[in-house]
Amino acid sequence: MRTALAAGHDCAHCPAAGELEQMGIRLDSYEYLVALAGNPNTGKSSVFNALTGLHQHVGNWPGKTVTRAEGGFSFNGVRYKLVDLPGTYSLLSASQDEEVARNFILFAQPHCTVVVMDATALERNLNLTLQVLEITARVVLCVNLMDEAKRKGLTVDTRALSRELGVPAVATVARTRQGFGDLVRTIAGVARGEIKTAPLRRHPDTAVENAVRELAAMIRRLVPDLPNARWVAYRLLDGDHRVRQALLGGELARLASGQAAPPKGKSQLIALEGSQ
Repeated sequence: MRTALAAGHDCAHCPAAGELEQMGIRLDSYEYLVALAGNPNTGKSSVFNALTGLHQHVGNWPGKTVTRAEGGFSFNGVRYKLVDLPGTYSLLSASQDEEVARNFILFAQPHCTVVVMDATALERNLNLTLQVLEITARVVLCVNLMDEAKRKGLTVDTRALSRELGVPAVATVARTRQGFGDLVRTIAGVARGEIKTAPLRRHPDTAVENAVRELAAMIRRLVPDLPNARWVAYRLLDGDHRVRQALLGGELARLASGQAAPPKGKSQLIALEGSQ
């Protein structure tokens, strides 16, 4: 029997259950699903290792050559599954890595997505961060490498960053686990709905807003189970050929309903697990 994702909610019947199975993710003994996203070289792997310790699995995403790492951690008696998404600079589906990260955030609907940012290069990290915020409101910003920022004479105001982007921001140094108590508490608060977020999102002019609204309504009629039709509408208006192809070819409908065909090559996980 599967553990409930939340009180009174059976994982077997949650909207993303079918899609999680297609992605090779099992939630048997975990109550909340957390995604870890970020640009390459932000210390994302160090954050993942610090959160999960030895409770990790490494393998490939089903049907992909892209590496997948997943693990878990406990907080206040509650178990969280953490999935480390491929390091990407965007979610615009220009590569397998970007497509995997986008599909997981959009269709697996994690209870919390942690975006790891490099404190020494926040501006470079904002592109991916804003794209994640367009898809989901359940976001925590992990502002990592704060020691490097200090060494370079940079001051990062995480409170101001949180205020501007509308989601909590936590300063960390993964190498020494500095700030990880606050990070775990914040992840738990967002995942459980105890911390409310109001993410910064684009406010298009009237003509664009009307086009987005009209197109999103058409997309919802075509794919009723799609979690975020507005995001897909934006991608279509931006000329995203891959999203257009996925919509017209029925791929988005299959993903949204969890009815995707089984992958040709199933992932074989290499256990790096400690005692749980």
